[in-house]
Order: sequence, then C-alpha cells, then structure tokens
Amino acid sequence: MTEPRQYDIAIVGGGATGLGVALDAAARGLSVVLVESHDFAKGTSSRSTKLVHGGVRYLAQGNIGLVREALRERSTLLGNASYLAQPLAFVMPSYKWWELPFYGMGLTLYDVLAGRAGLGKTEFLSRAQTLALLPMAQPLGLKGGVKYWDGQFNDARLALALVRTAAQHGALLVNYCRAVDLFYTGGKVAGLVCEDTLTGQSYRVQSRCVVNAAGVWVDELRQKDGAANSADGRRPTQPMVAPSQGVHIVVEREFLGGETALMVPKTADGRVLFAVPWLGKVILGTTDTPRHDLAREPQAFKEEVDFILTESGRYLRCAPTRADVKSIWVGLRPLVKPPDDEG
Repeated sequence: MTEPRQYDIAIVGGGATGLGVALDAAARGLSVVLVESHDFAKGTSSRSTKLVHGGVRYLAQGNIGLVREALRERSTLLGNASYLAQPLAFVMPSYKWWELPFYGMGLTLYDVLAGRAGLGKTEFLSRAQTLALLPMAQPLGLKGGVKYWDGQFNDARLALALVRTAAQHGALLVNYCRAVDLFYTGGKVAGLVCEDTLTGQSYRVQSRCVVNAAGVWVDELRQKDGAANSADGRRPTQPMVAPSQGVHIVVEREFLGGETALMVPKTADGRVLFAVPWLGKVILGTTDTPRHDLAREPQAFKEEVDFILTESGRYLRCAPTRADVKSIWVGLRPLVKPPDDEG
C-alpha cells in the first residue's frame, strides 16, 4: 500500500484569497490542495460592488502605502485579465462650493500615486459637462463635478478563472469539502481533517503548511488550533474578525443613464456610495453594518435598503423606491477586530 501523499501547502477557503494563494503556490512548483465547504467564491468573493480600485477612501484617511499597493494590484489585474476587468469612468458630482476643489485635488493626487498605471486623467467638470455624463444626476444645486478613472471586474468569473488556472498548474481544488479540524505531529500542524459535505465521509489531508483563508469564517479553525494547544499554557485564541455587512441593490439602467458611474465620497453614515452600470442594470451600494453572526446567506436589513434608496434619491433625478429593486445581494467583510475589542 502506498503512503498517503503529503502536500507542500493545504489551503482552507475557495474565495479570492485562497484561490490566489493556490495559484501563486502552484505556479512556483509547490504541491497544493485547496478545500472549500461550498461553491468556489460562494461568500464575499462574489458579492462585491464589482470594482477593482485603489481605495479612494483610504487616500482621505492618509493611508498612502495601502493606496499605492492597491493601485499596483489594479494595474496587474487589468493587464492579466482584460477580458474580466476594464477601466470605468466615475463622476463625483459636487453640490457644495468647496467639494469641487477639495475632492479634485485628492483625485489628482490619486493620479500621481498611480503613475504610469493610471487609467485616465482626472478632469474638473462644469455643471453641463457633469449632466452630460450623468444624465439622471440631481440637477438642483449642482455646481459641477470631478471625473476620474478606476476599474470594474467580474468577481465570480475571476474566481473561476483562478480555479482553472491553478488546476492547470497542478493544484488540487475540491469544493463541498469542509475543513473541520487540524491534526498534529510532534506538536506541529501536520494537515487537515476534512469532511465531504455531501456524503459525510471524513478524510485526512497531510500538508507541511496550512493556510487559513476562510474569510469571515477564519476564526473557527483558529480557535480549534488554540484549544488543541491550550495545554502548553498559551492564552486561548481570541477572535480576530469583526464581520461587517455590505448590501447592494440592483435597479434599472434608466435611473443612472449613460455609461459613467456615480460616486458620492461621504454619505450620512460616512461611507462611499456608488451607482455603477453593470450588465445592463445599475448597482447601488453599499452599507457597513456590524454583524455578530456568520450567516452563509446573509439578508439585508430593512434599514439598510432604505438607507441606500434614500441616499441615492439625494443624488439622482428620479429616486428609486422599493418597487424598483430588481435584486439584492449581501456580502460579509472580514474586518480585523481591534486588539482591545472583546465583543
């Protein structure tokens, strides 16, 4: 009987992060196995705003390093997967006298940070030019706007492209196979205990290294690892994720008009609001609502939908109502919990 295979790396989670790790490792010649408890990209990685951007909001926070990194990654994605990602023009309408120069200068800095990876030059727009690009923008009180460029991509299709490319490089990727625990040899992690979610059959996967890329569900395996090692006197593993819910709603294209996206830099709750053309419709979003559960199929709260519709109505000529909503999706963000947050 042959000895069970030992992989160089075992990955838990078939979302964007896990799949990216699998492809990178397999392309370097490592033996790779990845397990996903549901469909690939079932969770957060298929429930985004469909934007690949450099993080304009982080620029306002002064996080220049993060913006630079995101802009480099944006350039890489647009270059490597031009069939799934493409540049998209955005207009930030201004309704107060100070917004045009303030946000315009910030977006000009955005161009500078992008350098040669920039997708287009930031432009200051007159009121007429703004309405030409955003025909359904609210005209009352409109002073002008700022046009800038970012990226848009198909998140679910990109994930499947990563799956197929990693497999072509020799990686074994298995969905509907849940990592239920870790096992150890000599006090060190030696692999995963997995369960076929369809048959209930259990398997052991030996690996020299385990990567936990389970997104908002990352703490489940971390805490099992901590419990297994509690006998050595270490402090129990504390949760590191504070889930936050982002809601997106879909309405007809007529509510926006044109091929240009609309971006509001600061809504009533301090978040960015987008109205983005997508597959013949318009995506409106998003929210930022803390959650304490980890539902596989999170549902939008009534107040979240009301908030998006109300905020959209402030910037669109015709305010969408609940009757205009064609579909809704909700994604859970795996935000890092502050060290002193015990909640």
